[in-house]
Amino acid sequence: MKAIRNELDYFFGAVRFFTRLPVPAWVGHSSEALERSSRYFPAIGLIVGGIAALVLVLASVIWPKTLAVLASMATTLYLTGAFHEDGWSDMVDGFGGGWEKPQILAIMKDSRIGSFGAVALVILLLAKFCALVEIELWLLPLALITGHSFSRLCATAVLGGLDYVRDEGKSKPLATHIGRGELAFAALTALLPLLLLPPYQAVAGVVFATLATLWLARMFKRQIGGYTGDCLGATQQLSEVAFYCGLLCRFS
Repeated sequence: MKAIRNELDYFFGAVRFFTRLPVPAWVGHSSEALERSSRYFPAIGLIVGGIAALVLVLASVIWPKTLAVLASMATTLYLTGAFHEDGWSDMVDGFGGGWEKPQILAIMKDSRIGSFGAVALVILLLAKFCALVEIELWLLPLALITGHSFSRLCATAVLGGLDYVRDEGKSKPLATHIGRGELAFAALTALLPLLLLPPYQAVAGVVFATLATLWLARMFKRQIGGYTGDCLGATQQLSEVAFYCGLLCRFS
């Protein structure tokens, strides 16, 4: 029973950290629970993507596809508090405006958004909207569920493969514990839903998202020697958009 209770603490710790969804009152807050929650990141994606898919389906009953997609995107922004989008804009600001590691980290830590970050955020959201609108309506709910889940696996892979480069920060507890078993569980959570997609589209989505992740990870390693919380958010966002773009690839 204690083991089950601990796992629930880890899971709900991830829910509380990454979303605005309510968690049971008995769930405590501890660094240990957050440290062990990384295996559940793709599961959080399943929840967020599932809610987004539900909103899309309901909205498409009364609205055209464009408005339904917009409602779905707005829902995910609200559910997560634009947590990952903020990481994307901060990362682009830092890497776009900084030359050396200390300068890059200082810019990313600044709560103000700069011109690089603002432009990148607009382009990212526009690219996500355009990609989702182009996906066939029958496939869209599955695309949202799998895209949110697999993109969080991409961020988890960066967490497991690189070192955390700040001495402190809100994502520091995430950086200390992720073993092979935990990474395997996260991968299984993200990969199983892909079986619901047409095989060639699932493969293309995974390939595109993986390439985006590898490109970002290489840049993080080269310029700052590892990652920060903003880098994880940026990875989730770019790999999610890349996943949707992969689903749209035409092979004939």
